[in-house]
Amino acid sequence: MEIKINGFQHLGIPVTDLGRSAAFYKGLGFENVMASDFVMNGEKGIMAMMQRGDMIIEIYQLPSSLLGDIKTRKDGHIDHIAFDVDDVDTVFETLKSNGYQVIEPAPVFLPFWQKGCKYFNITGPDGERLEFNQIL
Repeated sequence: MEIKINGFQHLGIPVTDLGRSAAFYKGLGFENVMASDFVMNGEKGIMAMMQRGDMIIEIYQLPSSLLGDIKTRKDGHIDHIAFDVDDVDTVFETLKSNGYQVIEPAPVFLPFWQKGCKYFNITGPDGERLEFNQIL
């Protein structure tokens, strides 16, 4: 099996207060280069992409009904690693046909960045979540 991965695209971190976290990362030299709302389980969440050079950290605040789980985590808050790919649909089909545990039934479109992005996730052997993402 051969898939092209360009490199790490971003690291996803759930937070309990997006404004506080954005200020924290801004203090470390990161700039908020994109912010958006999203819907999860019918409720609104918010996210921001914080960038410094070629490093991007996605910080996101889940809907209020889900924040309790984030507040009580003891083993860290990194949620996923995202890989940048040129053709998310091809990577999806390749991984699915090779028996990888794909979470979504198809790549998902989000209205992030200027033209949107498409992504999907797989589960690693210890339950880690790996995202494959194409900025359109």
